[in-house]
Amino acid sequence: MGGLVSNALLPLSLNVMLVLTTFAENVVASQEPSGMKRTLVAVQGVVYCKPCKYQGFETLLEASPLQGAVVRLQCNNTKYPQSQEAKTDKNGYFLVQGAKMVTNYGAHKCKVFLVSSPLDSCSKATDLHLGMSGATLNYQKPPSDHSSTQRLPFSLFTVGPFAFAPASCPQH
Repeated sequence: MGGLVSNALLPLSLNVMLVLTTFAENVVASQEPSGMKRTLVAVQGVVYCKPCKYQGFETLLEASPLQGAVVRLQCNNTKYPQSQEAKTDKNGYFLVQGAKMVTNYGAHKCKVFLVSSPLDSCSKATDLHLGMSGATLNYQKPPSDHSSTQRLPFSLFTVGPFAFAPASCPQH
C-alpha cells in the first residue's frame, strides 16, 4: 500500500515542481531586461533638500538640488557584496557604476541608499522613494533612435528622486 500511495503522489509532485519552476523562471525573466545582452550596471538619480515647510510630507515642492550628497549602490548578487558610492553634482544628479562583476542580469539584487549630505542644515535622510531603506533599480530603456554606434557600455537604471531634510525645524 505504501508503494501505491507514493506512486500516486509522484505525478502530483512533478506537476507542483513544474509549476514552481515555471513561476520562478517568470519572476526572474520579469526582473531582467528582456532581449538584452549581459552588460555592466549604472544607476542615475537626483537628490534634493526639502524645506521645513513640507517636513513629514512625501513631496518635493520647493525642494532644491543638493550638491555633494553621497549615495551608495549596494549589490548582494555575488559571494561578496559589492558597494560603490557617488556624489551628486550641482544639479543634485548622480551616476554610479556598479562593480565589474555586477551585470544587468543581477540588477534585481541591487539597491541604492542615501549615505550623507554635505549640509548640516539639511542632513536628515528621508525615506522618500526608499532613499533610506533602499530603492530597487528601474531599468531605463534607451531611446528608440539609439544606434549601435552610440550604445552605452552599461545598462542604465534609475532610482528616486531622493531627499534630505533639515534635522530640526522651528515650531509654528
